[in-house]
Amino acid sequence: MNVFSYLLTKRILHVTVLLSTVTCIACDKQEESPILNQYGDAADPAELSAGSSTIFATGVTAYDTPADWVQGNLSTRFYQGDALYDNPRVSGDDPNQGGKGPLYAGSSCGSCHSNAGRSFPTLYSQGGTGTGGFSSHLIYITKKNGSFFRNYGRVLHDQAITGVEPEGKLSVTYSEEFLTFPDGEEYSLLTPTYTISEWYADDIAPEDLIIDVRIPLRHVGMGQMMALDPTELEELARRSNYPEYGISGRLNYIQERGKTYIGISGNKAQHADLTIELGFSSDMGVTNDRYPLEVAEGQSQMIGYSHYGIQISTQDMEHVDFYLHALGVPARRDVNDPVVKQGEQAFYKARCDLCHVPTLHTRQDAPSLINGTRLPWLASQTIHPYSDFLLHDMGPELDSHYTSGLAMGCEWRTTPLWGIGLQYKVNQHTYFLHDGRARNLKEAILWHGGEGAVSREIFKNMPREERDALIRFLESL
Repeated sequence: MNVFSYLLTKRILHVTVLLSTVTCIACDKQEESPILNQYGDAADPAELSAGSSTIFATGVTAYDTPADWVQGNLSTRFYQGDALYDNPRVSGDDPNQGGKGPLYAGSSCGSCHSNAGRSFPTLYSQGGTGTGGFSSHLIYITKKNGSFFRNYGRVLHDQAITGVEPEGKLSVTYSEEFLTFPDGEEYSLLTPTYTISEWYADDIAPEDLIIDVRIPLRHVGMGQMMALDPTELEELARRSNYPEYGISGRLNYIQERGKTYIGISGNKAQHADLTIELGFSSDMGVTNDRYPLEVAEGQSQMIGYSHYGIQISTQDMEHVDFYLHALGVPARRDVNDPVVKQGEQAFYKARCDLCHVPTLHTRQDAPSLINGTRLPWLASQTIHPYSDFLLHDMGPELDSHYTSGLAMGCEWRTTPLWGIGLQYKVNQHTYFLHDGRARNLKEAILWHGGEGAVSREIFKNMPREERDALIRFLESL
């Protein structure tokens, strides 16, 4: 499907689209103008989640709408990336949509990140590995000593093209614990237990196996995240030490391509970029210049398998990179609602702000994409991600026992909260945390242990009206 058919399919009427290849995005930079809300009035500063990239969409496309500065040639490039993100790949050598497999998790970025959000987890809908060639999760596996198994890599691929065996199948069961708040309100928490069967090669004994399951992240604010001021993050790490609350965050430093970077993306801040190349390679089995080998390379079942060479160009991957960087961030809603304001006060009272830091800034120099294109529209912005992007020990209950860079199994990057209140509208579910075990925002708070325990305990001991207001505040983000 070409980009213009894709635009018609999505029924998007945009500004004039130029047909020439985009060689310099910076030449399209628009003059800055006041940010208007959905009524055409100057926006309330409290609404502006991402500065000039703030949008006022609130429906199913709230995560999947371009920022207002995406015009002209930028619009062409945005929708080229959107199409490459959403359109399913197929096995074989089709030059536009081929390359899927031989092992994979989903057929497109959008299969796991529906509407640039979090697809409904097959953990709940199908009890683990999905049918029909799709699983909305990643399965990390290691030995208990942290090393990998000989016939498997860091990710277990539970989908495969015809003629190839998936590496294994995931199953999940949940145990439910029924609890009450001090004021008598009842709640329950689900604890998952994961098992893997149908190993394609060596069966692995459960006692020697660590399984860490992750459901997709929301692709909200990706460009702003990549443009964060590193000196501000380093300063946050230096002063993120609150011994009276047991809180002490730290940065994850990543070694990639011979250099050391601040880890910023992923559940454990285990990546220095948006992992476009890795996503095409590991999640879909599509080879590229950075990852030219199939993920099944070296497996005995690959003997005689035909290789098609590089299956997506770096330029096409940069279109996807631009699409993610250029997505608008939903504005905050109901900022003057009395209940929302009460909930905001409760958010600070519970010390949630010590990790979910409301305000950060992007750096002054323009960030660049994977093929070198620079994006001046993301520079020098005041943003409200509600995250410090640091690692925090979340306690034994959330310990995956799987390390990523410097991050231990119990350490997780603070999840940005912008857009979180629209997840149900976008994806029709409210499963949260890294593995979706929390069925709603209240349960997500109650799973906070370790450095998050102080907030959990304050929340538990609030009057019910105050707890409900705090949830209402989160839903406004």
